[in-house]
Amino acid sequence: MKYVQVVDSAINCTYDVFAVEDADFDLLYPPGQNVAFIDEVLARHPPRALEPVFERLWRNRVPKREAMGLHGLLFYDMEHKKPFYPQRVDELAINPNGSTLR
Repeated sequence: MKYVQVVDSAINCTYDVFAVEDADFDLLYPPGQNVAFIDEVLARHPPRALEPVFERLWRNRVPKREAMGLHGLLFYDMEHKKPFYPQRVDELAINPNGSTLR
């Protein structure tokens, strides 16, 4: 089981965390990545492959205090964040000037 935090552009976004099975996680994130943007996820797989993944994901919200870590970030409608995650790995995020965040 892995935990994914969903971040969207809504003013009232609560950045919920969802539990997903490893196989579903692997459909959302290419090997070695833990940051995904929904448009890229949708471009990698046909809708019929993703529909059951998202049905399961949305049913499995986990209160943050109960999550056993975060394994992935999934951004919705946040195109402006893409330059900060060029390798789609959270630990390798960069600043606008290209310097590392951490």
